[in-house]
Amino acid sequence: MTERQTATMASWSRFAALVAALGLLLFAGTLTQAQTDDPFGDGSADPVKLFERGQNAHAHGDLLKALEFYDEAIKVRPEFAEAEFQRGTALVGLGRLQEAESGLRRAIELRKDWSLPYSALGALLVRLNRDSDAEPVLRQAIKLDKQDNLALRILADIRLRAGDAKEALELIHRATIDADAPASAWMLRAMAERAAGDKVAALSSFERVLKLDPANLFALIERAEILIGRGDNERALADLKTAEALNKGDKAIASRLAADYELTGKHDDATRVAEAAGLTQVASASSDGTLKVVGTPEEIEAANSEDPEVALKALEHLLGKNPNNAMLLARLGAAYRTVDANRSLDYYKRAAAKEPANIDYATGYSSALVQARRFAEAAAILRRVIQAAPENYVAHANLATALYELKQYAVAVAEYEWLLKAKPDLHVAYYFIATAHDYLGEYEQALEAYESFLARADVKANQLELEKVKLRLPSLRKQIQLGQGVKRKSERPTEH
Repeated sequence: MTERQTATMASWSRFAALVAALGLLLFAGTLTQAQTDDPFGDGSADPVKLFERGQNAHAHGDLLKALEFYDEAIKVRPEFAEAEFQRGTALVGLGRLQEAESGLRRAIELRKDWSLPYSALGALLVRLNRDSDAEPVLRQAIKLDKQDNLALRILADIRLRAGDAKEALELIHRATIDADAPASAWMLRAMAERAAGDKVAALSSFERVLKLDPANLFALIERAEILIGRGDNERALADLKTAEALNKGDKAIASRLAADYELTGKHDDATRVAEAAGLTQVASASSDGTLKVVGTPEEIEAANSEDPEVALKALEHLLGKNPNNAMLLARLGAAYRTVDANRSLDYYKRAAAKEPANIDYATGYSSALVQARRFAEAAAILRRVIQAAPENYVAHANLATALYELKQYAVAVAEYEWLLKAKPDLHVAYYFIATAHDYLGEYEQALEAYESFLARADVKANQLELEKVKLRLPSLRKQIQLGQGVKRKSERPTEH
């Protein structure tokens, strides 16, 4: 799942779960506890009747009045768990969240075997961005009631956002067993299925969502993206047009729509949507003028920042909006080159796969392969790059390194000599030419190259190499005097 999809899923599913969790959680159970005396006959001293009045006010949206009745009921009966629970949900509705948390914890203390306060508290903790606190509370709710639908859905959302699609899917499957499971539950199930890689099941679940809620904007976009991946652009475009009509100016949604239109080849629609939302479109070097990057002016500026951390974060964000953009993939490959070699390699590989004919992407990918010491793969790609672009200095430099590490010294020498012609001040190349000849037993050529290196090397920059050469020269000269080594060849092979 991409960053874009993860962020959208997280915000949507959290919203859906909390709406369900923090609405009217009215307790409808039968209260069997003995009522206190009611001498006035108006229920003013009867905790059960006070509680029922509170529930009636709660149901009609008068949360302050409901809170008054719940407080009075608790005054009369301090151990009234149901009143504490409903009082907590009313406080949530009033935005008094710290008080609500205390009330729900008090309800749990009074009735430890009742799942509803646990699930309501779990929902509140998620709203407060305290997932780690919410998770054990929700698990306890499910332990007490295996079909606590609310707890199942919220815990599934937490696990999905934590990257555990497997458990999220198991939990949400249980929540959707109920024939009356709401669209929000099916939406979360679809997202979990997509995260788990089961796009067929995800497509079916998104269709279930849209059957229950035809105007579900996120489900339309998610379904469209799966359909695009299957090549069903006609149905995908229908979803995108419906989603576009439903969007109320949300720029994040517009970015997704523009990127998805682009994937279907509808470049004009992508441009129209992006421009209408005030987004900036930046084209990379392409001859067809197609849309390459969709993002806000601020995002584009950040991606071009001279601060590496700022640029890296912005590029990742833009890639979330433009997941198939080869230029962004290559930029990230370059950005991660010295930070995370494996990630650099992955980004370059994806860029090269998107645009196989792009010399720069192929060069970047092969350079990352060299850094990862996958020399044979790098050499194969670099030879093709040089065939297409004979003067590509970076490709020659990386090929020289790859061939040297593969112990293909003869052809490595040819590459280093090319580099010296291109950059005569690249004095370290003499060292590699010398050692390559040395390994081949070509001692006379090695001595010439070693002496050229000694005459030109920078004492500070090449200190290690200089020390190695000085140690090697006495024995090398003796070997030459004794007539050892391969005699000078008139012609060197160009391939192995």
